[in-house]
Amino acid sequence: MNIPFSPPFIDEAVIDEVLHTLRSKWITTGPKVAALEQEIVKLTSSKAAVCVNSWTSGAILMLKWFGVKEGDEVIVPAYTYCATALSVLHCGATPVMVDVNEDCCISPEAVRKAITPKTKAVIAVDIAGWPCDYNKLNEIINEAEIKDLFVAESIKQSFLNRIMLISDAAHSLGAKIDGEAAAQKSDITIFSFHAVKNVTTAEGGCICLNLPDHFDTASEYKYLRMYTLNGQTKDAFSKSLGGGWKYDIIFQGLKINMPDICAAIGLAQIKQYETHLLPARKQVALKYCDGFKGMDWFVPPSLKDETRESSYHLFPLRIKNITEEQRDQIIEDITATAVTVNVHFIPMPMLTYFKKLGYRIANYPMAYKQYACEISLPIYPQLTDEEIAFIIASVTAAVEKQVGNNQALDLGMESLKPAGIDF
Repeated sequence: MNIPFSPPFIDEAVIDEVLHTLRSKWITTGPKVAALEQEIVKLTSSKAAVCVNSWTSGAILMLKWFGVKEGDEVIVPAYTYCATALSVLHCGATPVMVDVNEDCCISPEAVRKAITPKTKAVIAVDIAGWPCDYNKLNEIINEAEIKDLFVAESIKQSFLNRIMLISDAAHSLGAKIDGEAAAQKSDITIFSFHAVKNVTTAEGGCICLNLPDHFDTASEYKYLRMYTLNGQTKDAFSKSLGGGWKYDIIFQGLKINMPDICAAIGLAQIKQYETHLLPARKQVALKYCDGFKGMDWFVPPSLKDETRESSYHLFPLRIKNITEEQRDQIIEDITATAVTVNVHFIPMPMLTYFKKLGYRIANYPMAYKQYACEISLPIYPQLTDEEIAFIIASVTAAVEKQVGNNQALDLGMESLKPAGIDF
């Protein structure tokens, strides 16, 4: 049995939508992108959605839109994919890394302690689909003493008049907080539609706007749409309509638009997301929990509590009382059974580039603790009950081998103990 980690969901509806795009003879940004944006607005109840070619470009765009520049600071968790911090660096600003809580999400109290007059934004990362504590984060950035620290240096900053809260929701399309879409809880939510995500466009992302009511959302959408097209006043589809060839460039934008051929994949998937794809992922997660529940070494992932529910993007298996080296050996043993697993994530301070910038993993003990014992298991709608059972058996055998070695070592140490001396 050969079980891949995260193949894309491609059914006949996806194929038909892509073929429809090809036969329309229009494959770059056009009606399919517009339709996908509307589906995302419907799913998230956001005020507007702007599709782009990746999560990273969406984050760079929104930081630039807000006026983030050299000398500014943006608070990010140490436990995330590198793009979270790289988007800040691309704007010339400094990523201020903070530690996470036991649930792997950014620590609100660590955020509070990291805020300075240079802080312009906080990027909170929803790990594995589990949304951050946005209620607490919003409370912090709206505290009078925190707002008094904020120094507005751009028109958008003056209009918001506080730190901007960005949700790195690359993993969390469909996550809920207080019974509503988690995207409602931040000023800006940015999704990823990379090939391994719950909904994919092969490569792509989407910016959801939920700015305060005094922002003109329609105007901001129009401005951001131009920003994705080099600051051009007309997109190619509009120009292709008879007599619409004239355009202007009114500011220095970026070239980060999503093409229709990519949007078509996501459009077909998102139409069945709440009725099929998301429930199917949830069922896989629950079957894993049931399969591992009797194991002393099993740390259940955060999936649902009284206020939050995951999007079930990953199943982050965590194993008690093992070392990073043992975790790596467990992965090798699982892989030997033809089950592909992964790790999310190597904390940024452990990566060479960030080490060179002066970040040290010793300053983020919780991030390291969660990384060292985590293994991401396959979770996607196509998994059969037989495959899930095989994964559970393979993982259990590999983990028990290491746990058994630990127990044998402990027994060996006990036999060596001199009377009255503790190891």
